[in-house]
Amino acid sequence: MADSDPGLAVPPEAPVSAGDTTPPPADEEGNSFTALRDDVGALVDDARTYVEAELAYQKTRATLAGKHSARALGFFGLALVLLHIALIALAVGVVIALAPYVTIWGAIAIVVGLMLLGVAILLRLALRDGKIVGAMFEDGEPG
Repeated sequence: MADSDPGLAVPPEAPVSAGDTTPPPADEEGNSFTALRDDVGALVDDARTYVEAELAYQKTRATLAGKHSARALGFFGLALVLLHIALIALAVGVVIALAPYVTIWGAIAIVVGLMLLGVAILLRLALRDGKIVGAMFEDGEPG
């Protein structure tokens, strides 16, 4: 084993004094540039590996998000279809329930009239909110 002193910070072959400002020998300078070049090369390789891994991760994440989004959209569409069928059944049921009190045509008129009133109210609310959103994006200068 080599003689080692834990308190010795500089190898004994290269004594350094406080006032010594001479440049290192050419072979040590070449070694330091080689080491620096190797470190920069390793850094570039690590960066390339990181970018490749990040791209693979984001691609996998986007694929999974796309699959789950498609399934969610399909389930949402199916829920809307079922809601539509339920509303039709409700309308038919209300017509049948009202038929003994008013004629069948009267029952149909009441149900359709209430539905059209609901549509008119919902459209009015939608237009009001649309105007509010449009006002948010208008130019702030008075015309």
